Amino acid sequence: MKLFDNKVIVITGGTGSLGKVLTRRLLKKGLGSPKKIVIFSRDEAKQHTMRVEYQNKKKVTDEVIYDNFARLIEFRIGDIRDYSSVCSVLKDADIVINAAALKQVPSCEYFPFEAVRTNILGAENIVRGIAENNLPVETVVGVSTDKACKPVNAMGISKAMQERIFITANVVIPKTKFICVRYGNVLASRGSVIPLFHEQIKHGGPVTITTKEMTRFLLPLESAVDTIFAALAGAKAGEIYIPKIPAARIEDVAKALLENRQIPISYTGIRPGEKVHEVLVSEEEAWRAYDRGAYYAIKPMLPELFVPEPDQQALVKEYSSGDFLMTFEETVALLRKQQLLVDQFQEEGEFLR
Repeated sequence: MKLFDNKVIVITGGTGSLGKVLTRRLLKKGLGSPKKIVIFSRDEAKQHTMRVEYQNKKKVTDEVIYDNFARLIEFRIGDIRDYSSVCSVLKDADIVINAAALKQVPSCEYFPFEAVRTNILGAENIVRGIAENNLPVETVVGVSTDKACKPVNAMGISKAMQERIFITANVVIPKTKFICVRYGNVLASRGSVIPLFHEQIKHGGPVTITTKEMTRFLLPLESAVDTIFAALAGAKAGEIYIPKIPAARIEDVAKALLENRQIPISYTGIRPGEKVHEVLVSEEEAWRAYDRGAYYAIKPMLPELFVPEPDQQALVKEYSSGDFLMTFEETVALLRKQQLLVDQFQEEGEFLR
């Protein structure tokens, strides 16, 4: 039996960039045939747009995926912040992937309690809903971020607390497995730096960079989904799965997108709550982080959940974007492979992914 065979899968924040790619991958049935895929979000306009996109795709290429979409997808309007909405959408779920988030660093910095309501209380609503209603959910995956590691901003702090809430839930609700995935900037997702650079280039600049030294992990959306699937298949209760991914100087990303265009770069200084380098595994976590092929798995610190792996060597240092930098040529090659260079997807004045 495959991973998703006959499963009801709930994706909170399912109309976001990650949720849309995750849905498409599930509809391909590469890891099994789901019974139902529930898209849970509070934005009815994005839900309508998603329906229309699949209707248009049927006319062009992918008849099979559209037919699966028509049969398997259920849209549910609701808010992760609202306990009753969460209970309602979870009642028949086998697998829950929590992709709902407030994730813009400046927004969370200026409105920190809004980050608390979505990123912390939203996670708590999932845990409470399962516990208080004795729901037969098999697995919950919390989608986290590198900013949750050694957090210095409201967004990262709220995501770090989300990780702790899900990890601790394994003690309270042992029949449900709670795991997390943590990764860096997802290439071309809404709010990431690449769409911003595209827009700035489109309008003639300047391209704005905070500082020459800034580095970031860069992850294609498909690899973000691969990480979720790998965690669902292999993570033990309370583990955080982290992909081994390349990092780049943000200045190199900007220059790669500019190519030979005569557009200036403006250095604006670090924004509130930003780091120069991001870290996916901290020094404190390294001693309980183990190699799982294409991923690292951080074991939970709670003694009730921690199971040592004596036959494996734990990491010996933190996993930082400043230590695993691509060359400029490698950065260009990655962006070209992902079809993110400006001339690869500029069409009729619009920038398309």
